[in-house]
Amino acid sequence: MANELSGKRVAILAASGVEQVELTQPRQTAEDAGATTTLVSVDTGEIQAMNGDINPADTFTVDKAISDVSADDFDALILPGGTCNPDTLRQNGDVIAFVQAIAGAGKPIAAICHAPWTLVEADLVRGKRLTSFPSLRTDIRNAGGDVVDEEVVVDQGLITSRNPNDLDAFCSTILKEFA
Repeated sequence: MANELSGKRVAILAASGVEQVELTQPRQTAEDAGATTTLVSVDTGEIQAMNGDINPADTFTVDKAISDVSADDFDALILPGGTCNPDTLRQNGDVIAFVQAIAGAGKPIAAICHAPWTLVEADLVRGKRLTSFPSLRTDIRNAGGDVVDEEVVVDQGLITSRNPNDLDAFCSTILKEFA
């Protein structure tokens, strides 16, 4: 993990309720590989991370509000999970437009656990193979996605994983796909 991502600009899109380890481990992986990361959220200020969706963890300072960024500012996108995080994100029109613009520009998007909910809302799963936390799989199928139960899946620029237990595979795949 020397400089595979040197010069790459990676957005991490998250809101309060984000699963802490799904934010911190991919962020650290990208930074250790030389990328510059920017924590983007629906508003500025701080977001509250969680452990296991119910136990408050650390807070993280937002670098930029979604209204202040463009897909042109980044080379790739990471969407961490946690149940409340993507539920908040998928209700924000600026978030959906940003995620669609990243995908439309052919830039890779990595989504873990509950994060594919945002991809469903952005209509980005139709005809694609992906994985997620089990409770989202019906939503993905209903949106036209082909859901599989695998540690990490890559299809047409989407990198998906099921849960925090898959983080090592998810992070190593991010390195390959973002490079």
